[in-house]
Amino acid sequence: MRKHVKNNVSWIGKIDWELESFHGDDYSINNGSSQNAYLIEEEKTVLIDTVWKPHSTEFIDNLMSEIDINKIDFIVCNHGEVDHSGSLPALMEKIPNTPIYCTENAVKSLVGQYHHPEWNFKVVKTGDSVDIGNGKSLVFVEMRMLHWPDSMATYMTGDNILFSNDAFGQHFAVEELWADKADQCRLWEEAMKYYANILNPFSPLVKNKIEEILKLNLPIDIIATSHGAIWRENPTQIVEKYYEWSQAYQEDQITIAYDTMWDGTKQLAHKIGEEIAKQSPETRVKIFNIAKADKNDIMTEIFKSKAIAVGSPTVGNSILSSVAGWMQFLHELKFKNKKAAVFGCYGWSGEAPKVLREKLTDCGFAVVEPQIKCNWNPESSDLAQASGVAAALLS
Repeated sequence: MRKHVKNNVSWIGKIDWELESFHGDDYSINNGSSQNAYLIEEEKTVLIDTVWKPHSTEFIDNLMSEIDINKIDFIVCNHGEVDHSGSLPALMEKIPNTPIYCTENAVKSLVGQYHHPEWNFKVVKTGDSVDIGNGKSLVFVEMRMLHWPDSMATYMTGDNILFSNDAFGQHFAVEELWADKADQCRLWEEAMKYYANILNPFSPLVKNKIEEILKLNLPIDIIATSHGAIWRENPTQIVEKYYEWSQAYQEDQITIAYDTMWDGTKQLAHKIGEEIAKQSPETRVKIFNIAKADKNDIMTEIFKSKAIAVGSPTVGNSILSSVAGWMQFLHELKFKNKKAAVFGCYGWSGEAPKVLREKLTDCGFAVVEPQIKCNWNPESSDLAQASGVAAALLS
């Protein structure tokens, strides 16, 4: 069923309360999500995006119950990823000649995924517009690498709505539709998690794009995202947050992440946490077992942190595979301006701290010199080294 957005604009997407993961299993969903599509009914009827393929039948049935789909003048595809375009093949079977407005890169992604080069693509770039009647137009703004090369946003004049696609969204199910109606704590937690785990690698582009959009001096009454809640009360508050987050964001927090075999490395992790709290009571400390905690939640906490400590015992002359895989994800997220420390226990050879140091340096962290390299289970002399690690991270 449609939900009213403003004047002749309606939401016609899918709220998925049972969704548990995204991007395969690479992103955890803890509070549901939504795929937001929009219907504009001015002199021209326009569909902005669709929903994921598993919901395509429901989506098209809902659409057909609301309008004669043969009267859709054109479709805007802001981004070719399947959560936004998955219903296109089924819809285009019913209205095959309908124009699809998208970027040049979106043509490549849509044809590559669905193998329909015959679709009626209309390629647009930043500044292009199309008249939809009643004195209103849609203006297109390319959003390359936010977060795909094909991404764009669409601005509707008159109603002052920015259909922002993946920018400014959250994986968060909100039946009431609006950000001001959502649980505010969860809303902002999910917005930050979304930024930290998906958009942070592109932070320099986020900063530049926001500055570019602000220079256009467009009045924005609503930011209609493609996931989660829609912003209507002070809608640019999320834009301001993105601008802040895009500039090597950090709080007074240190996050400790580790895995352990026989609890020796675990003891070191907790001792480092105790020392940080002792030396700087104002600093928030978070400790996670990498093998047991949700990796996206850990990365959100690292996003907030000014420093981290990473620990692993030595196994096979290296680090635990759980830590190695997690560090590959850490590398992908391209965090900036953060310190790091390393620690770990070993029985025979003790390469883990060296491997961790190399990997963290490659991830862009400034790795401090103090470390804990503990032979067998920690003794008081090993635990005492946590003081120096804490001091280096806090300095």
